[in-house]
Amino acid sequence: MTAERPITIGLTGSIGMGKSTVAAMFADAGVPVFDADAAVHVLQGPGGRTVAAIESAFPGVTGPNGVDRAALGAKVLGDPAALARLEAIVHPAVGEERAAFLAAHASAPIVLFDVPLLFETGGESRVDRVVVVSAPPEIQRARVLARTGMTPEKLDAILARQLPDGDKVTRADFVVPTGGSIDATRRAVSAIIACLEGRETPLS
Repeated sequence: MTAERPITIGLTGSIGMGKSTVAAMFADAGVPVFDADAAVHVLQGPGGRTVAAIESAFPGVTGPNGVDRAALGAKVLGDPAALARLEAIVHPAVGEERAAFLAAHASAPIVLFDVPLLFETGGESRVDRVVVVSAPPEIQRARVLARTGMTPEKLDAILARQLPDGDKVTRADFVVPTGGSIDATRRAVSAIIACLEGRETPLS
């Protein structure tokens, strides 16, 4: 496929939907993947370029290993002004990493941005197509509650901060179901790639 720039995909989905698995499937198919969460970890890790600014804004939350995410979370939890200060540091830095990634893969036909809170942050306006990963709610809950340290109360609090799955599905260009077999999920990913490359219509 020849294009002036790659088609950009925004991959998103609520907690426990299997987004990381789907992102890996796109990567396995040769699509370059930018992981926003991983970028934040690097930026806030040892030697990360946002560490000094975060320490200045929130004294005591960094150390030899970079940002102590638990300590930082305690500083911003329930404090919109503090969260806004943090976002003003982190979001531009992630944006620069994103731009560098896009420049590095300018010749690729498709690139994918793995962004957990894509809709919640207005990120859908910065990509060409949105892919939502979705599974039935009972499967989602079972997956998340199997995680160490997770409780129903914690899960409900997380879900309260995320756009409901049904709303995400409605706003998506493509939906990847993860409630069935892994092969079915992989076929859905392959069909999306084929559609975007102009080879065929995606599976319904």
